[in-house]
Amino acid sequence: MASRPKPLSELEKRIGVTFADHDRLERALTHSSFRAAKGDGRSYERLEFLGDRVLGLVIAQRLFAKFPNADEGELSLRLNALVNAETCAAVADEIGLFEYVRQGGDLKKLAAGRTRSIRADLMESLIAAIYLNSGLDGARVFIETHWGERLDTTVAARRDPKTALQEWAHQRGPQTPTYEVVDRSGPDHNPRFTIRVSIAGVAPCEGTGASKRLAEQEAAVAMLIREKVWKDEA
Repeated sequence: MASRPKPLSELEKRIGVTFADHDRLERALTHSSFRAAKGDGRSYERLEFLGDRVLGLVIAQRLFAKFPNADEGELSLRLNALVNAETCAAVADEIGLFEYVRQGGDLKKLAAGRTRSIRADLMESLIAAIYLNSGLDGARVFIETHWGERLDTTVAARRDPKTALQEWAHQRGPQTPTYEVVDRSGPDHNPRFTIRVSIAGVAPCEGTGASKRLAEQEAAVAMLIREKVWKDEA
């Protein structure tokens, strides 16, 4: 049985975009399982193709302007970290995008890892719908708003800080970093997490971010810099 998603008017308010063509927005949020169940030939797949290119262009332009001394290798690292499936899925989760999806089966029962690519694809198809509705400037406003601090973080240009911190901790002994949420604030569609990372025998550090993953990474970066494993590039 197809699921009943939340009304699209609610999503428009949530993201601050009013669509002239609701059919296009509906298509951007229609999974192929709904198409199969209803005999509907429309799904988000073509829009996903376009949205991927729009996202890459906007992010590349922002990085090119923000980091004038970065070489092609560093810019590529930053770009890949900002447009990969993990990041797109995380932004989709922050918006609550999955609540508006038309689907033929109950995808919500799948494990998070199995739906990550679907959530990322939906994010890209929504960007395409915004681009076709509001042009490149409208898509840029949406992307820069919802990618927010990700565009400015030092994490994107380095290897995964949680992995680096774990390796450093293991060099010291059998310790493993542990992460705990110490604060959560803000509304559901725009949360703010504070995470504390602890290692036995080392003073803890905290990080904040729009998702637990980002906050954990920032906490790991803070400890790596304080312990002089990484240089402070701020």
